[in-house]
Amino acid sequence: MHQKPKMILFDYGQTLADEKVFDGLAGSRAILAYAVENKHNVTAEELQAEATALNREVGRTDPLGSNPILVEVPNRMFSAYLYESMGIKLSLSPPEIDRVFWDGAAPAVPTQGIGEFLAFLQESGIRTGVVSNISFSGAALTERIHRLFPEHRFEFILASSEYMFRKPSRRIFDLALSKAELSPSDVWYAGDSFACDVEGAGNAGIFPVYYTGVAKKLHSAEGILTVASWDELRAVIEKLEKKNEDTI
Repeated sequence: MHQKPKMILFDYGQTLADEKVFDGLAGSRAILAYAVENKHNVTAEELQAEATALNREVGRTDPLGSNPILVEVPNRMFSAYLYESMGIKLSLSPPEIDRVFWDGAAPAVPTQGIGEFLAFLQESGIRTGVVSNISFSGAALTERIHRLFPEHRFEFILASSEYMFRKPSRRIFDLALSKAELSPSDVWYAGDSFACDVEGAGNAGIFPVYYTGVAKKLHSAEGILTVASWDELRAVIEKLEKKNEDTI
């Protein structure tokens, strides 16, 4: 960390955005409002119980367990099986299903200070992008990020649902580096998950920033840049900028 980054990549959930406790039942209720056919009169409770059982079956309830899942199960596949198997037809396209369910189950707000930090990065000429482990479509993720940050445009937004590989797999980080056309030493990655974000980015040669402002689940992080606020990270970058100016 001898010079400021040319680009900072961000995780989405609990990093860029603060999502409250996930409420799958509320998401299922929102979806059933768009049912044009419900052969078995399935209730939201029954629908969510089946979704929970399917999630357990494919291992999505504990993706970082003893055998971490490194390949994403896109929600469009999951939803197609879930609703059709229960005799439910919806008046929604797959991207709309993602948006309706997600908005019902996990509304989000920007994390404290992130808007100001993104503005600072733009003013400083530091590029930005997003790499997210998420089963919802890339279109749904992009729409939500644009809605949360209407004044900022990330160069690219990578959703694991669109590219198969999940963090901490190095492949999705390598893809981001390829899209950015930068070497790992020029890029930082900020995220709240020690396993996915800190270790994953580090294994790809990217400098990791452990953001604990929302999750507050501090892992043993000796030697890792750990920040509890975006102001802290801004101060680190400004110090590097000053140091570089002083050596010119």
